[in-house]
Amino acid sequence: MTGLTPYFFSGVQAAQTEAASDRLQVGCIGVGGMGGSDALDFSQLADVVAVCDVDKNRADAVSNNQKIGKFRNDKKMGKPDAFQDYRKILERKDIDTVCIATVDHWHIKIAIEALQAGKNVFVQKPLTLTIEEGQLLRNAVKKYPHLTVQVASQQRSERNSFAAACLMVRKGLLGGIKRFTADIGQANPGGPFAKGTPPANLDWDMWLGQTPKVDYIPQRCHYMFRNWIEYSGGALTDWGAHNVDFAVWAMNINENSGIIRIRPFSVRMGVPYKDGYPTKDDCYNTPLDFTLLVEFENGVELIVTSDSIDGTGVLIEGTKGRVHVDRPRIKGKPMQDGVQKQITADDYKELFHGKDCFKYSGRDFTSHKENFIDCVKNGGLPVSDVVSTVQTMAVCHLCGIAARLYREIRWDTKTETILGDDQASAFLARERRKGYEIPSV
Repeated sequence: MTGLTPYFFSGVQAAQTEAASDRLQVGCIGVGGMGGSDALDFSQLADVVAVCDVDKNRADAVSNNQKIGKFRNDKKMGKPDAFQDYRKILERKDIDTVCIATVDHWHIKIAIEALQAGKNVFVQKPLTLTIEEGQLLRNAVKKYPHLTVQVASQQRSERNSFAAACLMVRKGLLGGIKRFTADIGQANPGGPFAKGTPPANLDWDMWLGQTPKVDYIPQRCHYMFRNWIEYSGGALTDWGAHNVDFAVWAMNINENSGIIRIRPFSVRMGVPYKDGYPTKDDCYNTPLDFTLLVEFENGVELIVTSDSIDGTGVLIEGTKGRVHVDRPRIKGKPMQDGVQKQITADDYKELFHGKDCFKYSGRDFTSHKENFIDCVKNGGLPVSDVVSTVQTMAVCHLCGIAARLYREIRWDTKTETILGDDQASAFLARERRKGYEIPSV
């Protein structure tokens, strides 16, 4: 069997007909946008018994959605309870699994507390707000090895594009790899925006969480929050968590390996910066466009850019040819020459840590969750594991630091420290507001 042969076994149909005692009991935390989609997907694969969002209107809307909840043979048997405080879900003894799709700066606190509460965790990308957060979660995952944590970087489950391209790299089918170019797109400027009063349905203080307390601006909140350095890293962590992740995954970079230097070639920020901090508080402030060069210990280069000739996706340049991968296809002369025919089902199984990915539905978002549920029930490591994803986020965050300061950053992979730059090192972690500390386990 070749790796690019379609296979249509429906893991979703099997999940819907399994015994009630075998179905996971899921609580979805953060149900706006992607979180609402996650709740829909999990309702096909498990019982969604509770939902939560700091915006009460969102929680209520998802709770009342006729396609979300507990189903038996396509018949709805119950709707999920709705909460505004995620701790209500973590307290539930009947819930064994949580899906976290909050704003980025809440991911790690909730994920670690969920592990402490004995829950399996499916957490949306980008995984972390800082490099320190990745270290904290990595330690927690090692402390709770009986629990499964899957990062929602679903491109790793896209068999006929990113997974196939990953295997081309790992099997040497493109020869020695010289360079990746990850085009993650541009961001848009915005502001100045007017300050206002939070709507009654939104717990603004809880939404802010660990970040500094500021006046409510609608454009800081739903959907637009990734344009603010306080809550995210802009495109560098948003789409970087996909396309930068591919390069890290394809090179099989893991703990205590990886980056040695990052050099910014061009960066345009949303507002002027001073000493690495934005000088305006009413405008989008993340990088708008950029080109940075990441150098790895293995001699491979990664260009992280907002604009490339090939467009969004990842260009892979090897000594035997080059291919460009994006959703949902791969193109390039090696593909025309049939190099993909050398990829086997066993190759995919090894890439998926021993799991047969061909038994999943084949739909990217759903099959990614099927892989997670497979690991929860049967053991094993999910395809998008925490340790490798922490390395991805380290690349993204270091690019962000280099962009904010507009200078070269040198990294010690063994000690996970920035070399010779105290100012840059200060951005590896952030001070958290009292009452919103992240547990260290």
